[in-house]
Amino acid sequence: MGDPKIVSDALNDSWRPLIGDRNWSMASLRRRRKDWPVGDTRLRDELLERMNRDQEVRTGIPRGATWTDEQIAEFDAVDARNAAFLKRVIARYGWPGRDLVGEEAAHAAWLLAQHADQDVAFQRECLPLLEKAAAAGQATWADYAYLVDRVCVAAGSPQVYGTQYGMRDGQLEFQPIEDLDHLDERRARVGLEPHAEYDRLHRECYASPDSI
Repeated sequence: MGDPKIVSDALNDSWRPLIGDRNWSMASLRRRRKDWPVGDTRLRDELLERMNRDQEVRTGIPRGATWTDEQIAEFDAVDARNAAFLKRVIARYGWPGRDLVGEEAAHAAWLLAQHADQDVAFQRECLPLLEKAAAAGQATWADYAYLVDRVCVAAGSPQVYGTQYGMRDGQLEFQPIEDLDHLDERRARVGLEPHAEYDRLHRECYASPDSI
């Protein structure tokens, strides 16, 4: 992968995407989590454990520090193992939604797909499954929107919801977005805050001190 923050090797090195997910809101997710009935507690626990490991490798190194080859290898290995696990889950259950694993673990399933950047084809396969789950109330439209943008960025296409950021010349910038005039309308339809507010939060959480 070369740089743990890179979304896709197909992108130009001068435009290096950040992780660009909703990790910054995990604490708020837990604060507002519901006591959702769980159909498979073992699967729920495994998804949550894998989400926690995903976060450990992303937050365990100080921002701005240089990643060693060993750290990059572990980063890649965690994402690859999680993607392989999610593939097995989907093959057996379909998309693991709220009724099966509860609200937080359903969000964790999205996170594993969001970070499966080594297998963009799999991310694309997840999109219609996640869309169907969101339509049935088994996942959130916001999670779906983030994965839509992730796949668009990997393909070199403008994103739809403005969730993905990158570094250019040491400055944090959002990746190209289609039809900016109607961006907030699209975001509102999937339950996302106005882009200006998201931009402020994203810069606070992801920008290094010398890139703000």
